[in-house]
Amino acid sequence: MPEIIVLEGVVKKYGDKPAIDGLDLRVNEGDIFGFLGPNGAGKTTTVRVVATLTDFSEGKISVGGHDVMKKPKEAKKLMGVIQQQISLDKDLTVRENMVHHAMMHKIPANERKKRIDEIAEYVGLSEYMDRMIDSLSGGWKKRAAIVCSLIHEPKVLFLDEPTAGLDIKARRLLWDLIRKLNEGGTTIFLTSHYIEEVEALCNMVGIIDDGKLIAHGTPAELCNRVGSTAVEYYGADGHTEYRYFSSRNDAKDFAATIDDMNTVLIRNTSLEDCFVELTGKKVGGN
Repeated sequence: MPEIIVLEGVVKKYGDKPAIDGLDLRVNEGDIFGFLGPNGAGKTTTVRVVATLTDFSEGKISVGGHDVMKKPKEAKKLMGVIQQQISLDKDLTVRENMVHHAMMHKIPANERKKRIDEIAEYVGLSEYMDRMIDSLSGGWKKRAAIVCSLIHEPKVLFLDEPTAGLDIKARRLLWDLIRKLNEGGTTIFLTSHYIEEVEALCNMVGIIDDGKLIAHGTPAELCNRVGSTAVEYYGADGHTEYRYFSSRNDAKDFAATIDDMNTVLIRNTSLEDCFVELTGKKVGGN
């Protein structure tokens, strides 16, 4: 598939400190791309510079072949963005928010109602259209925000921590919506602290740390970089230890050397294992 997002040598500084440090990244059209990193690694800043919400110091970014510095209007037409803080007007209904977004995107009046109704039905929001934003649960507010971001039919949807603060049921409903949008042809770029979310949704993953891309590939490719099989056991100091092997037989041979076999678990390596090994940090932590 053709590349729809391309970053080349991108640098973004706050003062003298780089939040993004020479970032090279490519996302293919049709991907659900998951962007992982510890707190402060540069995930949200990357979304903001690509989406033209903030400037950057060096490098080049293109979306759908449009340079975001030279042709920002053309690039913006291809993008929808949902930031961590939902930016809907709480004093308006869902429908009124959608109309407002449609007007900002200069969608002709004779097209607005049809497009709004079609999108609302598509994402299962029709029965909530005349409810005030503030009356909705967190999950439905997030869904309403996504609907508003789709009003101009973007090719790429950026979701920055889309399920943060949602309960498990609301999170999984939102997962279903993300899959449905992707199946309909929308490329998804999401940041998340939830490893299981990225494993469940994403066909491609990038890991950023200290503003640099340190790994990129499918979940299976990233796990294989560490070792496809993990041995989890209690070490002599009472802490859980992890060792990774390229084959299950090698893992079994190592496990046989551990005195207390009751503490040993042999399993497939997870994306969380890969994240911790490559960054030396916990997901969402230090």
